[in-house]
Amino acid sequence: MKTSVKWTAALAGALLIALGIGRAIVARKAQQGELAQTAASTQAKAINLGVQDVHTVGVQALQRSVPVSGSLVAQRSAVVKAKVAAEVVTLKVREGQAVRQGEVIATLDPQEFNIKVKQAKQQAASSKAQWQITQQTLDNNQALVQQGFISKNTLDASVSNAAAARALYEASQSAVELSQKALKDATVRAPLSGLISQRFTQVGERVAVDGRIVEVIDLNSLELQAAVSPQDLAQVSVGSLALLQVDGVNAPVQARVARINPAAANDTRAVTVYLSLPVQASLRQGLFAKGEVQLPTAQGLAVPLTAVARDAGVDQVLRVRAGRVERVGVQLGARGRTAGNDARAWIEVRSGLQAGDTVLSDATGTVREGAVVQLPAASAAR
Repeated sequence: MKTSVKWTAALAGALLIALGIGRAIVARKAQQGELAQTAASTQAKAINLGVQDVHTVGVQALQRSVPVSGSLVAQRSAVVKAKVAAEVVTLKVREGQAVRQGEVIATLDPQEFNIKVKQAKQQAASSKAQWQITQQTLDNNQALVQQGFISKNTLDASVSNAAAARALYEASQSAVELSQKALKDATVRAPLSGLISQRFTQVGERVAVDGRIVEVIDLNSLELQAAVSPQDLAQVSVGSLALLQVDGVNAPVQARVARINPAAANDTRAVTVYLSLPVQASLRQGLFAKGEVQLPTAQGLAVPLTAVARDAGVDQVLRVRAGRVERVGVQLGARGRTAGNDARAWIEVRSGLQAGDTVLSDATGTVREGAVVQLPAASAAR
C-alpha cells in the first residue's frame, strides 16, 4: 500500500515537471515570435532613401561666392525744392525728360521779389544819403575842433553818428543783396544732369519754402546696396567682381564692389556693401537685383546649400549614422558652385563634419531627426 502511494506521488511530480517544461518551451517560442515580429515591424518602419536624398561629404573645389541682393539706387540724385514761397508760373519738365545741370526747369512768380528788390534799393539809397550827411558833418567838425570853435565831446558825437549811419547803409546794402537772391531763387534750375523721375507740383500751385518741385536722377551712377552678414563680409573686398540678375534684364549684369560701409546695422548687425553698375539703358532706379560676389576658388569640405538649416541661430545638418538620423551643428564658410554642370549652390563646412559622413541633401524635407533610415546601396558601401 505504501509502495503504491509513493509511485503515485512520483508520477504526479513528474507530470508537474513535464507541464512546467512545456510551458517554458511555449513561452520561449512566443517570445521569439514577438522579437521576430518587432524586428520585422522595425524593418518595415525604416525609410528607404534614394541616391538623390543623401550626400557623402567630401573635399570639393568650390568657385566661392557671397550672395547679395537689393534694390538699385542712383548715387547722384536730388529732390529739387523751392528756396522761396511763391506760385509756380512755369514748369517745363515732365517725368522721363532729360535735363542738364543749371538748366531752368521752373519759374516762380517774381512780382513780389521785384517789389522787395526795389524797396531794398530805395532804403539803401536813403541810408546812403544819411551817411553822407553825417560824414560831411564829421569832416566839418574835425576842422572846427582844431580851430577851437567846438568841444571835443561834440566831435565824438559826430564820429558816433557817422559810424552808425555807415553801418545802417551797409545793412541796407545787404538787404538789397538778399532781396536780389530771393528774386534769383524764383528761377529754379537743375542741380545735376539726369532724368526727371517725379513731379511734385503743378503750374498755378503755390509752393512753400522747401516745397518739393521735381526729383532728378542720374542713371549713370546706379549702384546696388546689399546687406552682407559679418561672416561673409570678411571675404569681400573693394574691387571684387559680382554677377547680378536684374529684374527685366535678360543678360547678367557685371558689377564691382565700390565701397563698404564702416558701420553695421544696429538691428541685424549686417553691413551694407555698395556695388557700382555699368551704364546700361535698361537699368532703372528701384529695380530689384540679386547675384553673387565672386571669390577665389578654394578646396574644402562642402555640402549642398539645401542640406543646411538654421535653427535658433545655429547652422545644422541632418547626418545619418548607424541607420538613424541625427542633428549636427556645423560652422560654415563661403558659398560657391562646383565645376561642371551641377547647378546646385554649395557651401563650405569648416567644422562639425568629416569626409565620408553621410548627410541628408534636404534638411527641411520630411525625414526628421531620430528617424530610422535605410541608405541606398551606393552610399551604404562607402
